[in-house]
Amino acid sequence: MSTKSNHPDPVEAEIEHALDPGRFVSDRGCFRFVDGLEQVTATVGQLVADDAERAATLYETFLAGCYEKAEEVDDSSGSFGMFAQSLISGWITARQAAQASPQQTTARLLAWMDDDQYGFCHRLEHQIATVFDEAGLAAFIDQIRSRFEAADQATPASVGSDQADRDARRRRAETTRWAEVLRSLYAAGGDLDAYVELAERTGLTADDCLTVANLLVSRGDPAQALAWVERGLQLDAERPYPSFAAHSLTELKPRLLADLGHGDQALETAWADYRKHPDRYSYDHLMTFVPHAERPGWHDRAITEALDGDRYLPAVIELLLHTDETGRLGQLAARTSDSSWEGVGHHAAEQAGTALEPGHPGEAARIWRAAGMRILEAGKSKYYDAALRYFDHAKRCYQQADQPDQWQQVVDEVYAQHGRKTSFLPGFDAVVTGTDPTPQPSFLDQAKARWGRHVSE
Repeated sequence: MSTKSNHPDPVEAEIEHALDPGRFVSDRGCFRFVDGLEQVTATVGQLVADDAERAATLYETFLAGCYEKAEEVDDSSGSFGMFAQSLISGWITARQAAQASPQQTTARLLAWMDDDQYGFCHRLEHQIATVFDEAGLAAFIDQIRSRFEAADQATPASVGSDQADRDARRRRAETTRWAEVLRSLYAAGGDLDAYVELAERTGLTADDCLTVANLLVSRGDPAQALAWVERGLQLDAERPYPSFAAHSLTELKPRLLADLGHGDQALETAWADYRKHPDRYSYDHLMTFVPHAERPGWHDRAITEALDGDRYLPAVIELLLHTDETGRLGQLAARTSDSSWEGVGHHAAEQAGTALEPGHPGEAARIWRAAGMRILEAGKSKYYDAALRYFDHAKRCYQQADQPDQWQQVVDEVYAQHGRKTSFLPGFDAVVTGTDPTPQPSFLDQAKARWGRHVSE
């Protein structure tokens, strides 16, 4: 039982010390700052079992302190906001352990959501839906539903006035907001009928179809789930651009077909998806539906498809490396133009160049050359060290491939097109000659030499 006292709770001193009022927390220091806050939160969490009412009060005090501290934190990482949401979850848990009124808990929570100037409650429902017990979730849903109905059925002002337009926009925004919260709560609670009714009332989307399909899968009903997947894909096909749910719906469809005993149709569906976007992930997905004895043939078919036509080069590179197809990567490199390789990011280029060096040094050299040129063309001086490393790789690979003329062409090209990049040329000279670059005097050494006087160390 909680003990009432006029004296401040000693844990409050720990909370204030951790929040460090008056000190600004930079983005770089935010993770360490939050780590200190979480250590204090652990102390509060330990109180829930023995004194839940005290714990709830401390959680609320801690949250109030976070709102007060918000102006002193650069939360670009979002870690401080996520911490604040964890306090709300802890507060709900403590309130429930103290057998507080669910209606009072949810009413206070909604008041915080209404007055949330720092976004601590943004999409909060996704986190707290699983924290509520049955009574708390029911009370929260009831209050959210009341707000949704009030916004959806509000009487508009006089038609055609500016006020009517503003009221209509505000009403639509409120209706959408509370409908999205209800969707999350219905899904978390597994209330399929309520979810479908709300979705069809407010406008069914591909995301809704995915949610319903997953709920049906959890109920062991793959046939109905498949029907909703098909419905979602049809809705998505009517959009000018694919929705975020499209990929998940496409992945789920063959799994459901396989569960229903339609293995051939599942494989056909996965193959059709792979052909649209051949990469390492769609390859792995495809192979899960290929019978083990048929995998070598399907592997060759999949790689041939990826290499056929104008595909996204980095994705194909990653696929070939993922499947240990170094030989075919060499063939791809041979037929890919230098300008195309210059358009490939450094991560994919480094992986391809490294993989090809042992057995295909000539093609590796072209890739290293392109990676270096990409940096020079962009004029990114802070990456000149990387460019020098790439050119050094290129030189060694050209030598290994017995192609000295090609290396000389690279040297001539760099000097001709980038001869004014004075901060780059000393290092490149060293790569060409195979010597260490001459150390450049420091700023202060140059200053001392210019003034002709010695400055003691």
